[in-house]
Amino acid sequence: MKTSIATVSISGELPEKLEAIARAGFDGVEIFENDFLAFDGSPRDVGKMARDLGLEITLFQPFRDFEGMPEPYRSRTFDRAERKFDIMQELGTDLVLVCSNVSPVALGGIDRAAADFRELGERAAKRGLKVGYEALAWGRHISDHRDAWEIVRRADHDNVGLILDSFHSLSRKIDINSIRSIPKDKIFIVQLADAPLIDMDLLYWSRHFRNMPGEGDLPVTDFTAAVAATGYDGYYSLEIFNDQFRGGSTRAIAADGHRSLIYLGDQVQRSLTGTDTAIVDQMPERAKVEGIGFVEFATDEKEAAELVALLHTLGFRKTAKHRTKEVTIYEQGTIRILINVDPVGFSKAAYAVHGTFAYALALVVDDAAAAHARALALDAEAFHQEVAEGELELPAIRGVGGGLIYFIDDKSPLGRFAEIDFEPATDEAAIVPAGLNLVDHVAQTVAYDEMLTWLLFYTSILETQKTPMVDIIDPSGVVRSQVVENASGSLRITMNGAENRRTLAGHFIAQKFGSGIQHLAFTTGDIFATAAALQKNGFTSLKISPNYYGDVEARFGLDPELTERLKADNILYDRDEHGEYFQLYSRTHGEGFFFEIVERRGYRGYGAPNAIFRIAALKKQMRPEGMPAR
Repeated sequence: MKTSIATVSISGELPEKLEAIARAGFDGVEIFENDFLAFDGSPRDVGKMARDLGLEITLFQPFRDFEGMPEPYRSRTFDRAERKFDIMQELGTDLVLVCSNVSPVALGGIDRAAADFRELGERAAKRGLKVGYEALAWGRHISDHRDAWEIVRRADHDNVGLILDSFHSLSRKIDINSIRSIPKDKIFIVQLADAPLIDMDLLYWSRHFRNMPGEGDLPVTDFTAAVAATGYDGYYSLEIFNDQFRGGSTRAIAADGHRSLIYLGDQVQRSLTGTDTAIVDQMPERAKVEGIGFVEFATDEKEAAELVALLHTLGFRKTAKHRTKEVTIYEQGTIRILINVDPVGFSKAAYAVHGTFAYALALVVDDAAAAHARALALDAEAFHQEVAEGELELPAIRGVGGGLIYFIDDKSPLGRFAEIDFEPATDEAAIVPAGLNLVDHVAQTVAYDEMLTWLLFYTSILETQKTPMVDIIDPSGVVRSQVVENASGSLRITMNGAENRRTLAGHFIAQKFGSGIQHLAFTTGDIFATAAALQKNGFTSLKISPNYYGDVEARFGLDPELTERLKADNILYDRDEHGEYFQLYSRTHGEGFFFEIVERRGYRGYGAPNAIFRIAALKKQMRPEGMPAR
């Protein structure tokens, strides 16, 4: 797959954009006219910069309001075109994008437009240039790629071709199978963009809410498969207009773009099984996650003692100690928590930056080596750390907040890491098992403008899907929440996007100096039996306002006796069409980290309606006595 991106898709000055695009691994770049006009150098300077970075300038754009103009406008459009051709020749690109006319004075007529393009093709041919025509979804007379293709077909000129844009076709719900009949040599370039499904004006939707393929809701994979079916082997280029991207990290957005194209190519290639079409290099399939192998905390001796005391109240026991490092395993059911106080290595650096932090997550997958290989093929950053002789090196990549994701499996020695790298240890504490059996979900808090990055990261590497976004109401603002999960429920990651530091999620990011795991949820088969065991262990549950219980009883028609049991143990309750859900929370540890215990009785959600009450209680608990709420 030959990859390209328009400079308008990312933030920064033109030199910064070009450097980020090259660094992300793109083959080419579209130069957007406004980026060029704001740059002080000449077109020749821009061309040299791009080529020095290993980039081909795939096209110059846009050339607006060309076809179907009455005189004297028509003559002026050809004068403008000649000026564009001058710039293109200095830039070193041979293709210009002409978008369909939106001028109120434009005249309709397929033949009139075709005649204009035939003449423009003649002028372009004299300079060794090409003209690509794109149908804007809001074009005055041409808003459908089928009509644009008919104009190109009637123009019948070797230097005039079609530019296809997924957003313009998919936003108008045009039949994409019509693309399959277009000759591949008449498709000059393909532009790709996704978008969330929003009912609004097409122009406004396009200019503010486009995103990378795989980050929205449009069937971009189907569109691209239709293009690939023609045999097209040219550039696939991103053209993204997004307010969030314009203010985001230039390098991060460029990297997301490249990942999105590689993932898209992989999806398309798999959909065309049995054909000779090769879009991207073959990579392993998305990894099937069978569960959470462990969660590892970086800490120091003093804070480790506090964390271990909390784990004891939750019913966890020390079961193993690393043979050469200061790492200890605490277990309950199939849950493993690793406490790392080693004075050297990555965990020490993570603690130095973030304090006590759940910095690493191990995923049990069907094939760890294949999962790692796929992640690297999708531009994930590999992580390596020295291990002692005889110890295992778990394949790992960098994840949210610079933390780690390990891959382990049961088909190799990796699945026995706890036997190979650790030796048994006993726990002297008097602990009552609390009936916790597995990790229900991992909640990661990120800055809101990182949400799309990490959703794409997880869904492209792992066999998962994302749920619709929901708003979590914090007394100090709104937190956007979206879940990445698999069909079996063996992996559930809730992504919470914080937009201001006054929210609980925003406070966590500010105090922890970045994104990361903010809470872990464990399952139990009997929430009331668990609550009783926790009480024996000295666990202090998060105090929920008594006013909550009267409301929840009325909303769900609960038996008053059940309501009293919920209230006595500070258990929250929710129900959906599939069943019931019970939630019990710890108080916060440090700057906003906490544990959750849940019982699912068929319920498929995450208790979003209860979030405002949980957040209010956590914030109240975190405020020193007598300090007013902000």
